Amino acid sequence: MVNHTLIIRALKPNDNPYLAKIIRSALEEFGANKPGTVYFDPTTDALFELFQTPGSAYFVAEEAGELLGGAGFFPTNGLPDGIAELVKMYLRPEARGLGLAKLLINKTEEMAKKMGYAGLYLESMPELANALTMYEKMGYHYLEGPMGNSGHTGCGLWMFKNI
Repeated sequence: MVNHTLIIRALKPNDNPYLAKIIRSALEEFGANKPGTVYFDPTTDALFELFQTPGSAYFVAEEAGELLGGAGFFPTNGLPDGIAELVKMYLRPEARGLGLAKLLINKTEEMAKKMGYAGLYLESMPELANALTMYEKMGYHYLEGPMGNSGHTGCGLWMFKNI
């Protein structure tokens, strides 16, 4: 991958400010920092606390002590039994295009499956075209509408994958 110092690990409390910055910077970069997205979601500043929720997990990629990004899954309200939401998959610009997102998503899918989930749902937006292409290549397919009640009304694209 990037080099031999890359690790994928569980989220720690002191990761919160770094991840919030990565998420918001990425949304600003692609012009997707709009109301109804994680940009304005207060939980973006407290991801460690959010992912203490039973049925959830979040992983970060770190290289040489630097946080590169992360991804996780969450039992979003309103989703059918056995389905979780793939959430907060964001990387710093220099970490993109290297296969790191795929590693994080694979780790997330593996853990979700171990925890008994049969599928992952995600919400996105057209501004994140590269991510959408990657999700398609990884087996996610488009849905006609949202499955759960994430509260992220700024996301107008929805995808799903059986895991």
